[in-house]
Amino acid sequence: MGKDKTPLHYLEVLRKLKNSGLEHSPEVNRPTGNLDALPTLEERVDFLLGVIGNKKQSTDYHMLFFVMYDIESDKVRYNVVKYLERMGCHRIQKSIFLADLVREKYDAIRNDLAEVQALYDNHDSIIICPVSTELLNSMKIIGKTINIDVITKSKNTLFF
Repeated sequence: MGKDKTPLHYLEVLRKLKNSGLEHSPEVNRPTGNLDALPTLEERVDFLLGVIGNKKQSTDYHMLFFVMYDIESDKVRYNVVKYLERMGCHRIQKSIFLADLVREKYDAIRNDLAEVQALYDNHDSIIICPVSTELLNSMKIIGKTINIDVITKSKNTLFF
């Protein structure tokens, strides 16, 4: 019988990619992430509204934050997506994730992504932006015929 393999840590996978000549490799011939599995816009809005309505957050223990990236390499981008999903981040756009995680996971994500950035010569950018529920509540979604003000009931209308 074979040994059970423990999955490699995310950074180990990227180190192996770097050592295999990542900078000069051809484009991958597969999609980078299953965008067909991306939740519908309505489902993503429902998730956002759930975060807004979650009053149990404690700023001492939880961090609400966005992770946004512009990553050239399909391989690195694919691995970043898988890593963020495993860590509990929720994809709300193709290159934007939202997370409501304990402070330790926020720190781990921040440190791991900083190390990814340092692994190879690139023109990539990764932004991790903490946000409060109050600021998230003031967001506006433009397009796709979803009126977030109606959904959040933030507009007050008086009929005579």
